[in-house]
Amino acid sequence: MKELIPTINEIAKFGLQPDLATTDINRLLERDLINIYSLYFHIDYEFDDTDFPDFDKSQLPDIKQNLKSNFPDFGLYKIAADIDDIDNLNDNAIVDAIDDLTDIILDLLEIRWRIENNSLNDGLWYFELIFPSHTQQHILNLLNYLKQRND
Repeated sequence: MKELIPTINEIAKFGLQPDLATTDINRLLERDLINIYSLYFHIDYEFDDTDFPDFDKSQLPDIKQNLKSNFPDFGLYKIAADIDDIDNLNDNAIVDAIDDLTDIILDLLEIRWRIENNSLNDGLWYFELIFPSHTQQHILNLLNYLKQRND
């Protein structure tokens, strides 16, 4: 898991720093999202039941605004609301690539913060908790968005 913090940092920089001068930024993002996704399958920790302080998102810069400066062409896209309902071709949802990436970065920053300020086990526990219930779907949606834009 020593790749976790560096991979989080690679993704988080897109939301923490405005106007990054990076070539092929979409490809770098795609690579890093796949790396985080892969790391989820290697989580190994012992539960830490210490009563730790909570993560304070209010101290973060304006992640959404920074993402808009780094990905000015990201926008709204549609997804099937229920992919199992084959007969319903009209039930779509409109989602936002910037919102997807904002949520991913916030989740990852909390994982990093918990590792650095609470304990490795607390951070890995949170990764295991938040990934399948929140982060994973945003990553899948964003990867699909990136793929379809490249076609």
